[in-house]
Amino acid sequence: MLKKEIMYTDKSILITGGTGSFGRHFVASVLENYSPKRVIVYSRDELKQYEMQQRFSHKSMRYFIGDVRDRDRLTQAMTDVDYVVHAAALKQVPAAEYNPMECIKTNIHGAENVIHAAIENRVEKVVSLSTDKAVNPKNLYGATKLASDKLFVAANNVVGKGVTRFSVVRYGNVMGSRGSVVEKYRNLISQPSEYLPVTDVRMTRFWITLEDSINFVLETIERMQGGEIFVPKIPSIRIIDLATAIAPKMRQKIVGIRAGEKLHEVLCPNHDAHLTFEYPNHYVISPAIQFNDSFDFSIDKLGAKGQIVSDEFEYNSLDNSHFLTVDEIREYGIKDRLTRTSEE
Repeated sequence: MLKKEIMYTDKSILITGGTGSFGRHFVASVLENYSPKRVIVYSRDELKQYEMQQRFSHKSMRYFIGDVRDRDRLTQAMTDVDYVVHAAALKQVPAAEYNPMECIKTNIHGAENVIHAAIENRVEKVVSLSTDKAVNPKNLYGATKLASDKLFVAANNVVGKGVTRFSVVRYGNVMGSRGSVVEKYRNLISQPSEYLPVTDVRMTRFWITLEDSINFVLETIERMQGGEIFVPKIPSIRIIDLATAIAPKMRQKIVGIRAGEKLHEVLCPNHDAHLTFEYPNHYVISPAIQFNDSFDFSIDKLGAKGQIVSDEFEYNSLDNSHFLTVDEIREYGIKDRLTRTSEE
């Protein structure tokens, strides 16, 4: 088994959308635990980059102003890069519905640009971050992420004699990320608001902490062969329990589902059951298309073995065997507040 300390020592890592919630915590984790040659933050927000530079002034840090829509700039930024984590995306569901072409330019054309830049620079491994909303999408954001996932999987077949391999990490809502329902609730509490809005008492969501999402991405870089969609085993929550955990004495008001929302989310769809392997802590959805290089996706790069799931298998937030209680959600919130405090 290849230790992470060895794997990331003297390596160059680029993260697109690196000034976002995931990017900031990813950079902090890599600098704290490993000895990379370079950590490159690629984003279009100069103010957020300036703020990151005040916190992360390590000699290995590099900051590139650029948009994933700009292939030439991406190609320049990926010079001599070993690993790429693609986190840049337009993620807000309502904004995507009102600005569809902008969402498509970033989430689909941007993904294509990342792929071409990585191949041209002979980047070793690329991991793209996805979402449960890409499964059976009901909104444009989910549809663009589904298209992005397809692009990254298929990219393994257009590399030719190149060395670059592409995989996808797909997970659910990230606790405390920018624009999350937790952030919205906190803002309402601080106003203060008369009530917390709850979309539907039946609504469930997958839940993951920033720390767990980062560790899973780093682990995926080790495990990937190319073409897989990696899905962590994570808990579900009920939205009404989340509201209770955050403000137990505050009145709740049922406001109904927003346009493009689902009652429940899916990470591993039933129609991909014949392609899905179960590992102790995660699932792997193998590619539906045949690659030039044939891999056995039941065994990963670390030698771990997975088992094909049953024909009836689906991994969704309603039927999940692990639900967080109100007290457990509150414990997650305490961890998140500690993370936010250390960041400020």
